[in-house]
Formats: sequence, structure tokens, C-alpha cells
Amino acid sequence: QVQLVESGGGLVQAGGSLRLSCAASGRTVSSYWMGWFRHAPGKEREFVAAISWSGLSTHYADSVKGRFTISRDNAKNTMYLQMNSLKPEDTAVYYCAARSTSYSSDAYGYAHWGQGTQVTVSS
Repeated sequence: QVQLVESGGGLVQAGGSLRLSCAASGRTVSSYWMGWFRHAPGKEREFVAAISWSGLSTHYADSVKGRFTISRDNAKNTMYLQMNSLKPEDTAVYYCAARSTSYSSDAYGYAHWGQGTQVTVSS
């Protein structure tokens, strides 16, 4: 079984930066695709970014392209989301997720989820 724990959320002013981390335990996720999703109040859960097991392939939602960077360190069993130029509309609970098969931006394709970390961007 895979356990995922997010950290790094917080309150930041618009234009600021945060780096989220997702630490995996229970078994290695080095062969898994991993992704970040977010859920804002009153909105559907939204795909943010995903990264292949090797880290060589990444995908981003149009809303975060050029501002967010996903990365991973398989030696540490950890994934990251560097978020720059944050906007108030980025405010949400951010979740990391893992799947053992190929890329997907569909949350239902991910079997393993963390508990989420709150990101709040003030204007």
C-alpha cells in the first residue's frame, strides 16, 4: 500500500511562491506516475500537473503553465510542486496522487491520495 503526505501549504500574498512536497511511504513510487490536483470551495476537483516515473515527462493544466513546476526525487520517494506568481484563484486544497499505469489527468485514474494541504493566496 502507498501512503502519501503533503506539506508546504500556507498563506501567501499574490505574486508570491510556495513549494509543496509529497512524501510517499509504504512502498516505493519510483515506477508510478504522480500528480497534483486541487479542490477549491464550490468548484470541481481540478488537475494541476503530473509527472512520469522517470521525471522526463510532465503535463500541466493550462491555468498553471509557466508558473508551476512539478518534479520528483525518486531516491527520496518525494514529489514537489513549485508554485510561482501565485494568484488568488490558486487558493485551494492541494492533493498529491499516484497511479501505477500511464499518464492521466482524470482524478478517478489515481488509486492513492494524500490528505491535502491548504494553499491560500491573498490579493
